[in-house]
Amino acid sequence: MRPGRIALGVEYDGTHFHGWQTQSGVRTVQSELEAAVSRVADHPVIVHCAGRTDAGVHALEQVVHFETTATRSERSWVLGANVNLPPDVGVRWAHPVDDGFHARFSAQARHYRYQILARRTRSPIQRDRAVWVHEALDLERMRAAAVALVGEHDFSSFRAVACQAKSPVRRVLYLDLSERDGLITLAIGANGFLHHMVRNIAGVLMAIGRGEASVDWTRELLEVRDRRLGGVTAQPQGLYFVRADYPPEFGLPQSERTDPLQRLKSAI
Repeated sequence: MRPGRIALGVEYDGTHFHGWQTQSGVRTVQSELEAAVSRVADHPVIVHCAGRTDAGVHALEQVVHFETTATRSERSWVLGANVNLPPDVGVRWAHPVDDGFHARFSAQARHYRYQILARRTRSPIQRDRAVWVHEALDLERMRAAAVALVGEHDFSSFRAVACQAKSPVRRVLYLDLSERDGLITLAIGANGFLHHMVRNIAGVLMAIGRGEASVDWTRELLEVRDRRLGGVTAQPQGLYFVRADYPPEFGLPQSERTDPLQRLKSAI
């Protein structure tokens, strides 16, 4: 693989990280990944990601890119990085890309998953993998409420107060809820997400599922555009960055692609 721009697919368990972005004095995914890749490249490397994650949030296929003057094979980038990474971070694939590729700005859509364990007793196995609620949740009420969130809306009521995005408007391509053995999975895809948007949506839907708010609350929150009325932000450990979608001409060796336009047509 010639020198230039390289993209990586990265998986990590966010439990013991203070989020993605490098911060002084704390452990972050970015700092661990940059240290490992820099050793393989034999020069300092800065990585740029598709979507920054908060403390405790996991990623199944985070996409990053970096610039290098080193010549390495795809296999060498993957194996070399993994040898130098801790057990809770791993590189899944490496692929050369041209200068027109950017992990963040080239992404057409992003996909997240939020997991909720709804049962009377806590789970030692799921303690850092899903958010535990000891009461039952009405999945049909949650599904009915989720319908209002699909499509293009102003999500001011669903973003963090400190969110720095210039516009609160996002297009949600789909929002699916499924359940198996008490584990509820919220799957959502959009052309972009605001800070805490998925966790705030999850918090609102859980309140509706508990019967604490009406099914119409999601629609009402979209209309008022006020985060102060938006309920509790759900805990981070149930959240997973699943993947980002890119134009096929970049040829990234990702997991099965989710076509955002097709998902939008089927969701509406």
